[in-house]
Amino acid sequence: MSAGPAALPFKISVLVFLRDESGRLLLLQRTKAPNIGCWSPPGGKLEMATGESPFECAVRETKEETGVDIATSDLHLFGMVSEKGYEGQAHWLMFLFDCRRPLRGLPPTIDEGRFAFFTRAELATTQVPETDRTLIWPVWDEHRRGFVAYRAECDPGAPLRMTVEETQARPNLD
Repeated sequence: MSAGPAALPFKISVLVFLRDESGRLLLLQRTKAPNIGCWSPPGGKLEMATGESPFECAVRETKEETGVDIATSDLHLFGMVSEKGYEGQAHWLMFLFDCRRPLRGLPPTIDEGRFAFFTRAELATTQVPETDRTLIWPVWDEHRRGFVAYRAECDPGAPLRMTVEETQARPNLD
């Protein structure tokens, strides 16, 4: 009998892709693990003990991290990512949301890091987590107006393997 995936904790999180009125993406330079020093979209873990939904989590995390009040109707769920064995520490289920309501300014620095706006092209030379460069940003480029569900095998020491489980195109929502 072959061994299955390692018995690791399972974490559920959201990432929220927010833009300013000119379409630049808001990223947070993280001061806490995971991905210390790297630029990532705002987000966080679901409060599972309260039964929080991914949409509720995206609204809460946006308010906590940026100070901006949004509604679930401002959000478009464009991706669901299952990462097995991320950094050999945990399995993750991430929900990816595009916020259709633009930000009017740069949020203040918080204990988790500082914010900046970036064009999509600037991310090619920005310090982002390698898994984001491989798994998240290509999905943003291709699926932010539709939907994709995929599984990533993130075994340390092995090549990253990605399997698309479902994809749907949607009309332009911008």
